[in-house]
Amino acid sequence: MSKKYPFPQCLHLFSQMTLLYSSAFLLLAAPTTTNFPESKLLAETVISQDLQAASFYQQGVTRYNRKDFQGAAYAFRQALQHDSNLGPARNYLGNIFMQQNRLDVAVQEYAEAIKINPNFSEAYYNLGFALHQQGDKEAAITVYKQALVIDPTMKAAQYNLGLALYEQGQLQEAITAYQQATKLDSDNANAYFNLAIALQDQGQIEPAIIAYRQTLQLDPKNAMAYSNLGSLMAIHGQASEAIAVYMQAIRQNPKNASAYYNLGVTLYNQGDIKKASAALKRARNEYREQANLEQVEKIEQLMQQIAPKGKQQQPQVSQTATTSPTPTSTSNSLAPGQEMPNQPETSVNSHNSPVFVEQKPTSTNPSQ
Repeated sequence: MSKKYPFPQCLHLFSQMTLLYSSAFLLLAAPTTTNFPESKLLAETVISQDLQAASFYQQGVTRYNRKDFQGAAYAFRQALQHDSNLGPARNYLGNIFMQQNRLDVAVQEYAEAIKINPNFSEAYYNLGFALHQQGDKEAAITVYKQALVIDPTMKAAQYNLGLALYEQGQLQEAITAYQQATKLDSDNANAYFNLAIALQDQGQIEPAIIAYRQTLQLDPKNAMAYSNLGSLMAIHGQASEAIAVYMQAIRQNPKNASAYYNLGVTLYNQGDIKKASAALKRARNEYREQANLEQVEKIEQLMQQIAPKGKQQQPQVSQTATTSPTPTSTSNSLAPGQEMPNQPETSVNSHNSPVFVEQKPTSTNPSQ
């Protein structure tokens, strides 16, 4: 589980009533594959001076590209019997074991590939990815960095390095890594999204807002990015803009409980008690469907607090963020002792764990 960082008190929208953040999945890029044209493989790359080894290797690549992993593994093992220095065959075997979720064996194969060729950047990256999946973040960081020493343009290694650093609580280093990842791949919406989360966790609100905007330019359907962007705008005193963004989040995901909640809080803070009550009611219903009874109870308490104000139609409004934990308007404050969440909300079933994007493993022929 990734380490969470509380926001400084100066980021509270107002006393005791705070916005919820969607602590979204951080996406982990899986290895990608470079598939060689089968008919040109041997003509372009002399993989081995042993003709039988080269023939078996070519069979392995062909079968691998056809997703015949059992046949590919057999062919690669035959190739290695004829030429034990076939590092790419070891790398392919590692990929096959990864497909089978046999991480320990995959790690061994990637390590053997590196022994054969210490400049095999993709084997380093694949090793880092396998270690990352095993949960050995420190080792994965070391190996990702080595892959980048050999090939500084390796997009996936740079991206996953940022995630591993974030998971280890090294926020500034993660931010730096993700910034570099966005330079290497300016179309990677996930890199901007993860960068925004890291900036948000460190309390860098304006840069986080920019990163979320960049995310949404590339991925206009990212409901969590809308929700988090709205929260940061509200904290930054941009209430009207925040309301519009929350509405976008809800349009993308009508079941987005935290977006309804944040919309309700922001509307309340703007003095629109009727619409705030409706949004909070919808948030309560969505949380109830999620069986999040703790959040349901808190919202019901809040609705009870603001109900009399809706009848009076005389709300006193605070439109800007406050750096003080003391209410600036006693009529708008919650009852003493009532607690509202002041941490980013974790999506159900996320456990703050990375989502592994299912792609093909990396397999190319490095120079021997």
